[in-house]
Amino acid sequence: MNRLITQVGLSLIALLFSAVCFGQSIKGSVKDSSGRAVPYATLNLKDITTNGIINYAITDAKGAYALILPANTPVTNWMVEARCVGYKTQSKNITDVQAPVDFVLSVSINQLQAVVVKSSRPVLRTNGDTLSYKVSDFSSVQDRVIGDVIKKLPGITVASDGRISYNNKPITNLYIGGDNLLDDKYNIATSTIPQGVVDQVQVLQNHQPVKVLQNKVVSDDVALNLSFKKGAKLQMVGQESIGAGIPANYDVDLNTMMFKDKYKAINYLKANNTGNDLQEDLVSHNYADYMQRIDNDVPATVLSLGSVNDPALSRNRYLFNKSGILNLNNLVNFKKNVQMKINAYYLHDTRRQDYSQHTTVYLPGDTVRYNETQHNRFRPDILHTQFTLNVNQDKYYLNNVLLMDNNRSTNYSDLNANGSMVNQVFRDNALNFSNEFNLIKSLRSNNIIQAYSYISHSAEPESRTIGPDFNNGIFNNGIPYALLTQNVNVPAWYTNNYLSFKIPSNLITQSFRTGFSVQSQNLTSDLSTVQNNNSVNLQSDSSINHLNWTRKKIYTEAAYDLPGDILKVNLTLPLSLQQINYSDSLYSLRKSLTRLYFNPQLKVKYQTGLENYLNFLYSYRNETGTIEDMYRGYILKDYRTLYANNAGLTERQNQMAALGFNYRKALTLFFASVNVLYNHIASNNIASGVITNNLQQRVVLPYPNSTDSWTANGTVSKYSFALKTTFSGGIQWQSNKSVQIQNNALLPFNTISTTLNAGVDTKVNDQVNFSYKAIFTQTHSHSVAEASAYHINQLLQQASVNYNPITDLQFKLSGEHYFTRQQGNPDLKYFFADASAKLRVEQWKTDLELSAANFLNVKTYNTLYLSANTLTASSYTLPGRIILLKVMFHI
Repeated sequence: MNRLITQVGLSLIALLFSAVCFGQSIKGSVKDSSGRAVPYATLNLKDITTNGIINYAITDAKGAYALILPANTPVTNWMVEARCVGYKTQSKNITDVQAPVDFVLSVSINQLQAVVVKSSRPVLRTNGDTLSYKVSDFSSVQDRVIGDVIKKLPGITVASDGRISYNNKPITNLYIGGDNLLDDKYNIATSTIPQGVVDQVQVLQNHQPVKVLQNKVVSDDVALNLSFKKGAKLQMVGQESIGAGIPANYDVDLNTMMFKDKYKAINYLKANNTGNDLQEDLVSHNYADYMQRIDNDVPATVLSLGSVNDPALSRNRYLFNKSGILNLNNLVNFKKNVQMKINAYYLHDTRRQDYSQHTTVYLPGDTVRYNETQHNRFRPDILHTQFTLNVNQDKYYLNNVLLMDNNRSTNYSDLNANGSMVNQVFRDNALNFSNEFNLIKSLRSNNIIQAYSYISHSAEPESRTIGPDFNNGIFNNGIPYALLTQNVNVPAWYTNNYLSFKIPSNLITQSFRTGFSVQSQNLTSDLSTVQNNNSVNLQSDSSINHLNWTRKKIYTEAAYDLPGDILKVNLTLPLSLQQINYSDSLYSLRKSLTRLYFNPQLKVKYQTGLENYLNFLYSYRNETGTIEDMYRGYILKDYRTLYANNAGLTERQNQMAALGFNYRKALTLFFASVNVLYNHIASNNIASGVITNNLQQRVVLPYPNSTDSWTANGTVSKYSFALKTTFSGGIQWQSNKSVQIQNNALLPFNTISTTLNAGVDTKVNDQVNFSYKAIFTQTHSHSVAEASAYHINQLLQQASVNYNPITDLQFKLSGEHYFTRQQGNPDLKYFFADASAKLRVEQWKTDLELSAANFLNVKTYNTLYLSANTLTASSYTLPGRIILLKVMFHI
């Protein structure tokens, strides 16, 4: 300790001494032989006797300099040396401190020696708001597609559905060579593009894609961009694979890709029956945010075959499928930043699902149990077409998106419910189209005008039959019958239109918007019985609906954007006048509601350092119910859930506040974030359920209700250069307080879940890679009306080892371990293991891969789910072992 104090003291003395040891200064200029100033030349003050450098200075843009001389020293001991790249070095002795020392340098032509800097350390490159990862720094020979590499990047996480987050913030888009080829369906890119053609993965922070609005309207969005190697831009790229195996399995992936500046494409044909869910390619990761932005409530699918949950397994562990998809994505860049894009796909699938489920509902003084077994078959056909025209210039922006979706499905179920055998057939045919037009133009005054228009239509006829003789005591007065048929359809029209005017300035951008929206929907339904003599009867007078719904809104909005470098602020002040009319003559229902709503929102981002920032969000939203909350006639949503409503229109006040801190140190590859979110929802209605051993009935009652939720999470990610390893970890805590009415009892619930995760991804050496990830989740639910509290602890561990003893031979071994513990039930433990070997045949330019998925042949999986006072124990049949031989090649 004394030694440390002594060193600090000596350092302070040295600093003070140095401050008084320099006194006079000598000034001068540096020019070339033509008389032009030479900026950034180095002037060295040297000791004539030792030739050592004592001090130095740099010339300014005019070639001038000022060089401080040591005090109390004869000037004859010093000289000044002028150096600059491209000029000959020149020296002059100091004879008079008061006289300027000027230099005229002559040009020197020298051949610089080549300098090669080698380093195996990964480096992140920063340029403003752009952070670049070099793919070759993090990839290995086992990585096939770019998604395999993105999962390894420090600071980036990938969820099980493919959603990508940077420092715990979900990205809004993934660009292909700077172009928006896929919108937010970026699973297409991450699961298809070969990692070998990608040069860099770039993180775009504060991303504002509209050039007219850049540096004028605040954006806290984060996006990714894939930049490609030069060779990949010059030719078509394809990574093909054809596989076959046992028991009677196949896997085909044929694709062609182009990444030129003027033309980009990802087109592929895939088919398999190995559990690879092709619908995951079609996930729109920001769909909910988009629908909230356009303020449209698209009616959800009403009916289903049952209440089964998907198991908490990787999808390929439990999916029985026969899937095929043709996916076409093509973008053409014309002159003047004009783009045309076509995205289209068709998917056909046949799925099978076998499961049994035991559900326990704990009520005050009673316990209700359901025992169910289902053998389900699903046959979805999904067709999507989208045409986009985009012009993105500095003064002009135009975007028009025309799309059409047609999703058809026919689903079958053999059901055993509490000992009763019935069959179900569910047909669903959803058809919708929409057109979105957005025009933004900068005027000569530098003000910005915007015109926006959106129109859509959707319809989804649904029909489900259950029989024979399902719950005849409830649905047919105890008389045996053939079928119970439920039909529902909710056709809907919607349009939203507005004009906006923005006034940018050096400090703040003011935006003013006014517009209107109209929503028109019609819910029709009927529940009827088909008797054994084929006659059809309504189940009751209370089982039909013919509800008309219209929502009209006129709104205006003022927004203020402060797009500063240190402080970014966005304040939005929307005011809307909304009128809702709904009627159903069958129930003498005719009501209307007119409200004036104010829904402010504030976003603040404060840059606490070059790479660190605080962000704050507060929003207050007035929300109303939808047509699906207002029907009076009963709808049998699934075989044991009967819904109706007996209250006025639901009105909710939704308040949300969030605070977060993001830390980044790109030089050392360290990332961390901490976030807290509070959400309070107050409503004028509450759902009331009557639960029996055969059926659950629900109605909405006009009583105040509220829910409160807290979420706190933290993440950390660090790359260790010494260990060539990425370490990651995180914690999330959620508390949700809600109230339910069940069997006339008011039940307040508090559900708390805590999730811990840790991961490591290491490159042991050039031959061996290793990764490990663990996720621990604890769920606790308690009600003050019940003495019992319910706990579930779950642990998931995933590990993999890659080994390539030689360049052309690769081995991989991976496994997953699932553990579940719930008091009063035996522990559930499952271990899945996979292995593969891949051989490169260079003369054929082909890879041969032999893989064994689930080679321990686990064929059943049991799990527990906890929600409020409902505990569900489910058992699933799994496909078991799959052995596959693949031939892979490139074009």
